[in-house]
Amino acid sequence: MVEQTMMTIADAQAHVTGRLARIALEYAAIYGRVVPLAREPGFGEDAWAPLEALIAVDEFERVGLQKEVMDWPAYRAALTAFARSGDWEGTFRRVTELGELVFLELGERLTKGGRVTEINSLSVFEFDEADKIRHLDIYVQQEPAPA
Repeated sequence: MVEQTMMTIADAQAHVTGRLARIALEYAAIYGRVVPLAREPGFGEDAWAPLEALIAVDEFERVGLQKEVMDWPAYRAALTAFARSGDWEGTFRRVTELGELVFLELGERLTKGGRVTEINSLSVFEFDEADKIRHLDIYVQQEPAPA
């Protein structure tokens, strides 16, 4: 299944039909709902519980932009630190579901310290037999930083 357009993640959730593609979109939607909560008192790692429900916690591995590898506890801590330091907005571009893999392309806007960075991201989700995310690879395109 391949679907391409520029729309909100919520609109994409209403249109995408693939079982695993819908889970990948739910991951992005949860991310978008949790990041703004970081400005509220008492925000902590427990805020990611809805995301954790999608994760195969014991075998999860995320490989990031610098090829850094994180398990779920390390990634949850990194998500919490990011949410406390900036804002995130995602726009759906395209999703492809192939077997146990989902390729999700987003346009992302990251705001940190008043600086806005726009990136194109590709997240490759690998699912286990229980439809939980066991592996996540992140790829990004962005303009070079100003000199």
